[in-house]
Amino acid sequence: MKKLIKRIALIFVSIILLIIIFMLGYMFKAKSEIKKFTVLDTKQITEDLISVKDDFVNIYLMKINNGYVIFDAGNSMENVKNELAKLNIHPDEIKAVFLTHTDGDHVASVPLFEKAEIYLSKEEQRLINGEASRFLFFRNKIECTDYNLVTDNQIIAIEDLSVQCILTPGHTPGSTCYLVNDKYLFVGDALSIVDGKVKEFNRFFNMDTETQLKSIKKLSQLDSVEYIFTGHYGITGKVEPAFK
Repeated sequence: MKKLIKRIALIFVSIILLIIIFMLGYMFKAKSEIKKFTVLDTKQITEDLISVKDDFVNIYLMKINNGYVIFDAGNSMENVKNELAKLNIHPDEIKAVFLTHTDGDHVASVPLFEKAEIYLSKEEQRLINGEASRFLFFRNKIECTDYNLVTDNQIIAIEDLSVQCILTPGHTPGSTCYLVNDKYLFVGDALSIVDGKVKEFNRFFNMDTETQLKSIKKLSQLDSVEYIFTGHYGITGKVEPAFK
């Protein structure tokens, strides 16, 4: 009986050690991939558009008459709150939040925007409700139960903004890009921009890179885009050569 207990204990300890080694390896790899990111500082980009830096990720604000529309919600609620304060923007001025996907570094400050309408794609909800896992048995979460689900090519009108929702699966099943007024394209992690060229996002973080490449081809066929705004790789105003 004692030998059986020792054997079970040894197996249990071995499994725990393997899990710890795996998680440490994952964390090391993730940090090395994050070092490749090239985010923008918090600054005014155009007259009506601002980038906000939250550690290793950018979120973007567009001015409307009575406030702002924001694309993604960052990695740290405290960081986002502080950066907005530097811009003299109160969280209540955010009227809508468009989430490109629900990874933790894109949704953290959602609870900060109590007066905002939250939008995310119908397909992305699978990672929240448990229908699909983001990694192994882990699923995504968002600190909000009252959100609006959007579908591919749906158009949301907010004052003088026309926001077209473009489903671009690959990074996650419901990754969605938002084309504003046919010229500003907010892509989250649907792609990266390296040396002025559009590439797939870091494969280590993608759920399905081959599907993402098809989504990138879909985006390349949009002919009115003037700027692309990414979550981790800055922006480009040279769209046509970027896709070549």
